[in-house]
Amino acid sequence: MTEKQIQSLGFTKEFEHGDDPSYHYYVYDIADGLTFISVASDEVKDDQWYVDVFNTDPIIRFCQMEKVQVLINTLESAKLKKS
Repeated sequence: MTEKQIQSLGFTKEFEHGDDPSYHYYVYDIADGLTFISVASDEVKDDQWYVDVFNTDPIIRFCQMEKVQVLINTLESAKLKKS
């Protein structure tokens, strides 16, 4: 998927404080303990980004925007509202 597609899914761009101001990645927080995180910009080849479920073993990875969109929609719609 492209960087533009990740942005269109509502991911937030994060920057690291370091020597390279162009270094960034994207995150999407579903709930406490459940976050999607993209590959870092310095690891992207041919504008092909991917998204992992943060901090899992084994790694859970998605490379297609459509699959990420379905997953986000499913999880967001299943959240219970706090009363």
